[in-house]
Amino acid sequence: MEAISAYLSENPKMTGVLFMTLLLLSQAAPAAANVGSAMPGP
Repeated sequence: MEAISAYLSENPKMTGVLFMTLLLLSQAAPAAANVGSAMPGP
């Protein structure tokens, strides 16, 4: 964990990239789950 915080302190732009990646992944998981749901037919 110290290596990650040291890397991010040396490269502050990567903090924003990491944040946006986590944000997009958190939004994509529920959308992928909704696509996979099956609708039972008549």
